[in-house]
Amino acid sequence: MLMIKRELSLFLLVGTLTVLVDFLFYRSLIWLGAMGITTAKVIGFLLGTLFAYFANRFWTFVHRSPTTGSPWRFMFLYASTLCVNVLANALLLKWLTDIRLAFLLATGLSALLNFLGMKLFVFKDKTASELT
Repeated sequence: MLMIKRELSLFLLVGTLTVLVDFLFYRSLIWLGAMGITTAKVIGFLLGTLFAYFANRFWTFVHRSPTTGSPWRFMFLYASTLCVNVLANALLLKWLTDIRLAFLLATGLSALLNFLGMKLFVFKDKTASELT
């Protein structure tokens, strides 16, 4: 139980830092006049996602074994939870009048699915039977 609390705490910290990386690059690229808003947002999001992969791999889940498939599993997970987030937000907006509440609930659902997906799918430790 202590391990899951540690991982969840670090996951939330990494998530917060990921949003910060995204935002700082987004705002910096716009402020520097390097590119337009949409392109800056794409670059910020991609750099935040890259940060999230490595921070979660090495820090949150301490996954140091060979990772031939984990980047692909990570991209699949993030694409899937993005779809869940957008769909949940759309469905919640049909029942709720508060856009902030719908956003928070959809984001919370996708964050939970991201955590479980990273722990059980992306950075899952190999069992002894899988190593032989």
